[in-house]
Amino acid sequence: MSWLHPKTKAVRERGVSPVEVAVGIAIFGSVLAVAVPAFVKELHASRFAEPIDGLNAIATGATNYARGRAVNDAFPASAPLTPPAVPRGKRAVDPPGVWDTPTWKALEFHAADEGVAHYFAFGFDAEPGQNESRFVAHAHADFDGDTVTSTFEIRGVTEGSGHVTDVKLEPGMYIQSELE
Repeated sequence: MSWLHPKTKAVRERGVSPVEVAVGIAIFGSVLAVAVPAFVKELHASRFAEPIDGLNAIATGATNYARGRAVNDAFPASAPLTPPAVPRGKRAVDPPGVWDTPTWKALEFHAADEGVAHYFAFGFDAEPGQNESRFVAHAHADFDGDTVTSTFEIRGVTEGSGHVTDVKLEPGMYIQSELE
């Protein structure tokens, strides 16, 4: 090791200086300042994906079901909250067959693949009428188990006289207590 410069050897033996520690802490703090908010944002976004994707799938199913049908028979019958109890504070796996009702089959919807846990329970309310029919699809979750629920809704109404030519979705999505 005689080829090493003596000053370099001395620096190796003395350890890390306080300035180097401060720079390391500053870099680590900067990374945390960017990473933590991004992580929290992604966590919240992932919780919003389930109801938004689910309600969009229900709306697509309702639209497809309604096209060409008589206005007063545009949508399948209402379906109660499914699963019947909102999962409390954690994701839950649905009991077998819970999505095998005529309405959910007609809408071609189930919240998650069999055996996959999810936060939200979904419902579908149909309002048939002679001149127009409406639906409200809703999703509910209780993320922290305190019985206060997040609610997401999407609404649609038939277009056309006699037979449905299209379903118009109301703009936006109703959201209440999204982070409950």
